[in-house]
Amino acid sequence: MLLQGKTVVVSGVGAGLGRRVAETVVRDGGNAVLGARTEANLAKAAAGIDPEGSRTAYRATDITDEGQCEALAALAVERFGGIDAVVHVAAWDSSFGGLQDADFTTWQAVLDVNLLGTLRMTRACLPSLKERGGSVVFIGTQSAIAAPSQVRQAAYAASKGALTSAMYSLAHELGPHRIRVNTVLPGWMWGPPVQAYVRFAADGEGVPEAEVLARLTERMALPELATDGDVAEAAAFLASDRARAITGQSLLVNAGELMR
Repeated sequence: MLLQGKTVVVSGVGAGLGRRVAETVVRDGGNAVLGARTEANLAKAAAGIDPEGSRTAYRATDITDEGQCEALAALAVERFGGIDAVVHVAAWDSSFGGLQDADFTTWQAVLDVNLLGTLRMTRACLPSLKERGGSVVFIGTQSAIAAPSQVRQAAYAASKGALTSAMYSLAHELGPHRIRVNTVLPGWMWGPPVQAYVRFAADGEGVPEAEVLARLTERMALPELATDGDVAEAAAFLASDRARAITGQSLLVNAGELMR
C-alpha cells in the first residue's frame, strides 16, 4: 500500500480535510499522528478512523506554540518510532476582507498560524525526518496565485502565498537530508467550509443551494468540484515514496478551474 509502515503527522484534524488526510494515511497502511487545538475533536476523529487505536495517536496542539509542536512530534517518535512525513492542514481560514478594511492585528495572527505555525511544526519534525528522509506537504490554496471573485480573503491568501515561497527555500535546505517539500493547492473544495458557504450564499440570495453550486462548478473543466477527499489523495501521494523525486512543486487540485 502507498504508505505501508509509514508514520505521518497530520496537523489540523477536525471534521474536514485533516480528517480525510488521516483516514487516507491509515487506509493506505500508515500510522497517523493527529494534532489540533481541540482534544475532543481529535478523540472523535481517531475513534472513527482507527477504532482499535493501534494506528493512530493524538495530542491537542496549537501550532503557534513551539513547545506543543515539539510534543506532537515527540509523540509520533514515542508511539511509532519515527516520522516519515508531515502534512500541514492546520490553518486560520476564516479571516475575510481586503486591504482597505484590513485589521493588521488579525493579519499578524493569520500569518502566525498559517506561515510561522506551519514552519514551527515542520521544524519540530526535522530531527526525526533527517534520520531516514521523508516528506513535508503544505496545504496551500489556489487563492495564493489567483484571487477568487466570490470571496475576498487577502490575509489568508497572502499567508499561504508566503508559505509556498518558503517551500522553495526549504526544498533546497532539506533536500540533502532526502526530505522533500511540496504544496497542494486546493481550489473550491467540496467539504464542510464550502458546504457552509453554499448554504450561506443561498440563504442570503434566496435561491436554491444547487444554483450557487452550479455557479461555482460552471468554471471547472471537470463537471464537479474537487472534494476534500481528492485533496487528501494528492497529499498522500506526495507523502509517499512514489513521489521520491518530486520536491519544490505546487500541485493544483481544482477540477481544472485554473490551469498553469
